[in-house]
This record gives sequence, C-alpha cells and structure tokens, in this order.
Amino acid sequence: MKFARIATTTATTAALALGLAACGSSEPAAPAAGSDATAPAASGPKFAGQTLTVWRLGAPDEKQNKLMADLNAKFKETTGADVKLQWVPWPDAQAKWTAALAGGEGPDVTEFGNDQVAAWVAQDALTDITEVVKGAPDFQQIPQNLWGYETVDGKIYAAPWGGGTRAVLYRKDWFEDLKIEVPKTWEDLVAAGKKIVAEKGKDVDGFAFNGGSDANMSLSPFVWSAGGDFAAFEGGKWTGKLTEPGFKEGFQYYTDLVTKHGVSRKSALTQNSVDIATRFANGKVGMYVTGGWDITTIKEQSGGKIDDAKMSFFSLPAKDGSGPAPAFQGGNDIAIWKDTKNVELSAEYVKLAAGKEFGTRYAKEGGLLPLYPEALTEYASDPVQAPFAETFKVAKGFPNDTNWAEANDTKAVLQSAARSVIEGKKDVDTALADANKELEEILNQ
Repeated sequence: MKFARIATTTATTAALALGLAACGSSEPAAPAAGSDATAPAASGPKFAGQTLTVWRLGAPDEKQNKLMADLNAKFKETTGADVKLQWVPWPDAQAKWTAALAGGEGPDVTEFGNDQVAAWVAQDALTDITEVVKGAPDFQQIPQNLWGYETVDGKIYAAPWGGGTRAVLYRKDWFEDLKIEVPKTWEDLVAAGKKIVAEKGKDVDGFAFNGGSDANMSLSPFVWSAGGDFAAFEGGKWTGKLTEPGFKEGFQYYTDLVTKHGVSRKSALTQNSVDIATRFANGKVGMYVTGGWDITTIKEQSGGKIDDAKMSFFSLPAKDGSGPAPAFQGGNDIAIWKDTKNVELSAEYVKLAAGKEFGTRYAKEGGLLPLYPEALTEYASDPVQAPFAETFKVAKGFPNDTNWAEANDTKAVLQSAARSVIEGKKDVDTALADANKELEEILNQ
C-alpha cells in the first residue's frame, strides 16, 4: 500500500495499515481529538457506564491475563468505565486493521509494534497525544531516546510500552577454553574472532557476518558507534548519510570482518540470523548479533549439546571501549485510534497502562525490557538480561519512513553494497555513493 510522506526527527521502520472506527459505548462523543487532551485525570462516576474497547496483540498466557485483569480493574476503580478487551493474534492484526479501514469496528486503544507508527500516522489513523504525554509525570521518566518511533513531525502519536534490542551471543565455553576475554573494543572483537577461527577451523565464523534480511541489525551498531547514521529528514526530504565519515567507518569495519580479518566466511554473504543460529547450534559460529529468543532454538537444534552453560551474551562494544554501542531499538507501543468516540477516556487508559506500575509489569511479564530507568537497572545482575539492558539505554532506530522496509528488505540496499565490496566489484566509496543515491530515491518516492 502506498503511504503519504512522513517527516521525523528520529528513526525507525514502517509497516502496516490500521483501522479507524472505534466501537465501545454508545455514549455521546467527546470533543474532537486534541481538544481535551490536557483535561484533568478522570475519576469515579465521570465515565461510569461507559465501555472502552482495547486490542492487545498476541496470545495471552497466565501472566498476561492477570496483568490485564489488574489493569482493567484499576481503570474501573479510577474512571468508573469498563473495558472490553480483545486479543488479536499478531498474524491476524493486519487483516483486522484493514477491515477497520474498510468501515468495520475497531478499538479505542490498541497495542502495536513501535516500528509501525509512521505507517499509521500516514493513514491519519492515530490521535496526537503530545499534550497527554507532556502532562503525565510517569512518561517524563522514560528516556528521550526511547520516543523516536512515536514522534512524527515533532508530534507524539503513541506511548512506548516495552522494549527490546540486540546483543552478541557467544560460545562461553570456547572463550573459557581459549582464554578469551569478553571484547571491550572493536579491536578486541577482531582479536577474539581471529583466535576462534585459528583454533576451531576456517569453516567456523569467529564473528558471523550477517548479509541477509536482518543484516542492518548487525551493521547498525558499528555505524552508530562511529557517529554515523543511515538518513535524516532535512528541508522537507530525506538525505542519505551513507557517504559521511561515520557511516563509512562503521561500514568499512563490518565488511573488513570478512575481507581483511577473515573472521567470517566469504562464501556466506547472504546468511541471516536464522541461518547463523543454525550454524551456531552445529558448532560453527563463535559470536553473532541476535536477541535472547535464539537461546531456546539453539538448545533444541543442538539436541542439548549446547546448553545454557555454553553460551551467553555481551553488549557489542563501542569502538573506543567507552561502553556498549547503540543497537536497534525494538518494542511495542500503545496508542489511541483517531476516531475513538472518547479521546479523554482513552487517554486515561494509555496513561495507566503505560505508566510506571503497569508499564513495568507489561514489559517484564511479557519478556520485554522495561522503559523506566529504575526498573531497567534491576536487570544489571541478570547474566542474560544485563547486556540487553545496558545496550537499550543507548538504543536507536532506523529512518522513520514508510519506505524504509523497501530499502531494507525488498531492495536490500545496504546488503547489496556490502556484497559488492566483499566480492571486489566496488570499492567502499563507490558502493556507498551508489547505495546513498538509491536509498534517497526510495525514501523520497
């Protein structure tokens, strides 16, 4: 589907269409969107007898059912309103939103992936909640870098609810056997990768190069650590940043892992994280960038040969060892349908659901990272979660444009550029100049 042009001050990807008509009660409509956004908190009988329709995505487990029961009970206590909760499987979400666009009944409030905000705003389907956010003390505690996906043209259209990012999964037992310390700099990372290849064989990737569908999840930390970025919205259009020094340095380092340092096989330039996980399970990878979900898969695929004691995570290091490099910021949001019949009541739900108490529970009990610093700090002592929590503090996103998916997935602009360099078809400057031109054409179409 073709979307309208979007500008933003930060970055992310794009995605799905969304629905419009809100169902819920038949009470008289509240004032138009935005006109009552700064109204004082609702209480008691003000909304008594009204019903708010809320969509949650996914399949609920015991923890999520308990969370929603507690949240909705608190909402009833504070507003007097009831909640009609509907669970929508992620695979069915687009069909549900499309049906709503065609005139069917939609929610008042909905959950969705944070990289979908740009597409939804382009469809004129979300309520501007900028003033709601400014007036909510809890929301002011969420770090500014975590509002990038939700901010379009300087306006906020959703509240972050729970986050996720990437870290480096590594063979802990190999590190111990080979006396390798967890890398703290880019130089350390190369040294560790070389030692793994030297000791385990040339068919093993010391640090696996990802050139597949999710390649930019692995490339981006190096680019961002070097001070680069993919693109920026300037003067009413997208300007590619691929030829600037920071991007070039990160890109050069990433391709050098194959061409110069030989820590990943030159014959595997299109493998994605799923392919790499399978090789990791077969004892053919020492390190790669991924998320915590691969642990279970690897244990199953290895037949139990690679268990929790043999693998762990560390944050991909910044170039100079100053801490973790920024990595991709994923997660889920909560937003208000623009055509809800009660903006004020919907705003009260968003503030409660994504506020400190229930927002923290939502993240922790749903396997995501909490957005509030105090709660995130609690993960520091968790050996699995600590690297993700530290990285999440400096996480960033890709260009917040509906056409990013075309550049990233369909056209694979950066993947093609990297392969052209590794295969010797282009030098880095030429590859990035060509990619920059193509990226700008896609983002500005």
